[in-house]
Amino acid sequence: MTRKPLQFQLNGSGKAIFVEEGQNLLEALRRGVGDLSPKYGCGQGTCGTCTVLIDGEPHLSCLTLAEAVENRAIETTAGLAMGPQLHPLQQAFMDGFAAQCGYCTPGMLMAAKALLDRNPSPTREEVVEAISGNICRCTGYEPIIAAILAAAASGGGRRYA
Repeated sequence: MTRKPLQFQLNGSGKAIFVEEGQNLLEALRRGVGDLSPKYGCGQGTCGTCTVLIDGEPHLSCLTLAEAVENRAIETTAGLAMGPQLHPLQQAFMDGFAAQCGYCTPGMLMAAKALLDRNPSPTREEVVEAISGNICRCTGYEPIIAAILAAAASGGGRRYA
């Protein structure tokens, strides 16, 4: 297979790696850069656990070709916290027990971040719509929805309170 150079921003830092032709972004992030925060779930784009933000918009990294992110900005959950200070969404998830097994949490956080970045005061219905592409088998969704609304109410639409 042909390897191609790829440059992009990951959580605010420039990255340059080589990717195999046709390699998906999830594998490029996990194996090429070492960012293990996006999780491999279904590999078919139906579970949402691999959700990352590309130029601020949620994308399923298992379905996104790595080559498609040339010179673009990627955000993962590894970039949410600032040192020991959790992002307001992470804090709200922790405070509200919104993560049980935690496997869906990276995708849920990134979908929620995209929502709060564009709409800092969403309605419950808007939260439900924003996370609708993410499957959770543990929480029943209510703690997740409540955590996102709590983060919004505390100013979670801003980077740090």
